[in-house]
Order: sequence, then structure tokens, then C-alpha cells
Amino acid sequence: MKDRKLIFADQSHGGEINVSPLIDIVFILLIFFIVTTVFVEETGVEVQRPQAASATQLEKHSILIAITADGKVVYGGNEIGVRGVRGVVKRLLKQKEQPVIVQADKAAPVDLYARVHDEAALAGAKQINLATRN
Repeated sequence: MKDRKLIFADQSHGGEINVSPLIDIVFILLIFFIVTTVFVEETGVEVQRPQAASATQLEKHSILIAITADGKVVYGGNEIGVRGVRGVVKRLLKQKEQPVIVQADKAAPVDLYARVHDEAALAGAKQINLATRN
């Protein structure tokens, strides 16, 4: 009778599932998806973009500059002003050639957009676009 209990006790411990390989695979997949994700940089402010029927999708890798309704020029959540546009664009274009997208609020002054566009062009940007909504 004792022998039966010992055999039965040994068998119950041998049927455990080892979850270590499963955890390893989950972490490897997590790292893979984090590394392959493309992060899109935002301007850091919300603007009411004007509507355009001819709007098209542009590249994900671009320099985003925002112009708010009250006339602030913003890049990466920081106000840079019109004078800061040239330095930011020039620095980013040294790393990689990419288009500049200006997200101007529909209530922003047109002359301010023209000055930001001009500063980006003077910094060496070959493609400058105005962000709109469909």
C-alpha cells in the first residue's frame, strides 16, 4: 500500500509545464515589435487644419512644424518662433533629406505661414508642404 502512494506522488510532480521558453518567446516578440515600430514625431500642439479636396498622404519621415491660431511657431512641443525654423530645419536636414510639413491652423495669418515657408526654404528644404485635412 505504501508503494502505491509513493509512485502516485512521484507521477503528480512530473507533469508540470515549464513556462520559461514561452516567456522567452514573448519577450523576443515584444523586443522585435518595439524595434521595428516607426515612430512618427508630432508637433506637440493641436491645430485646426484647413480643408482641401486635393489632399494626399505624405511620407512618415518628415519635419513637422506647427503654426497655432495665436501665431506661435512650434516644433516638437517647444515654441521656436519664425527665427528658429531655419536652424531646426538645417540641423535636421544634415541628418537626412526629408520634406518639411507645416501644420498651420486655418485661423493663422497667411503672412506668418509665408515667413515660415521662406525660412524652411532658406535652410535648404527642397520640399515644403502645407498640411490639410480631406
